Amino acid sequence: MTLIARGQRAALLQKHGITVTGLADFTVPVNVITRPDEVKETDVLLVAVKAYDTESALSSVRHLEVNGVLSIQNGVLKDEQLAQCFGGEKTIGAAAMLAGEIMPAGHIRFTRSEALYIGELPAGTSERVQSIATVLERAGIRAVVSPHIQTVEWSKYVGFASLMAVAALTRLETCKILKAPELAHVLVILLREMALLAEKLGVPLEDYGVLGAKTLTSVSVEEAKSIIRQRGEQMEAVGATGHKVSTLQDLERGRRTEVEEIIGYAVRKGTTLGVRMPTVETCYRLLTGIDGYLR
Repeated sequence: MTLIARGQRAALLQKHGITVTGLADFTVPVNVITRPDEVKETDVLLVAVKAYDTESALSSVRHLEVNGVLSIQNGVLKDEQLAQCFGGEKTIGAAAMLAGEIMPAGHIRFTRSEALYIGELPAGTSERVQSIATVLERAGIRAVVSPHIQTVEWSKYVGFASLMAVAALTRLETCKILKAPELAHVLVILLREMALLAEKLGVPLEDYGVLGAKTLTSVSVEEAKSIIRQRGEQMEAVGATGHKVSTLQDLERGRRTEVEEIIGYAVRKGTTLGVRMPTVETCYRLLTGIDGYLR
């Protein structure tokens, strides 16, 4: 495996390797390069930069000969960008139901471990996808091959975009957001507006991730609020009170957010398709205003 990195992060990884704490504890050396042109070909390219850095990152590896390329970034814009760069036939769908945080000392605090879902887009499986899953499993990462990866991606996206908006605007940990009645209500409204966009695109939703999009958008508002609050209580019961959405982590460190690529994408797509999303759009404008001071 070769890791392409830059700046201080590259120097840290070259010197100390990758250190993970939390749900797993280990340190491993890694081959790090800072010049992408040193790599000419690879079997699989995995993209893990922030969404707003995707275009510049892809431009630096456009020359690569690849068998497959996938991204573990949040949102669904990533697949369009990968297809534009490498072609649709090379693009593999992926949804990471995992969470972590880069700590000030440089190590990774691993906070959530469900699975990494992969599959052929828009649906189906293949030998190459199964091979990738096998390699990931051998490395200790639970990998699930899904024949409906677009549904998995959108189900995560609907939930993440909704939670991202509330977390960034309230600056609260996930557990506190889920337990608060008024915030749970806002989450339900956001989820339903995002689900309308998926429906318009013909993408069925299922229950993946912390917020099960299918259930929460099909039961009554009061039932959905109750389910959300129960999940908050479950997080508290297992000690997951410190979990923060990655967007909140960025804000706390004064970094720009992925609002354009996550929520802005939904607003623009909704406008194009004639899907009204007033609450999503309001959150988008508020977050864009905040983000403007962080660039």
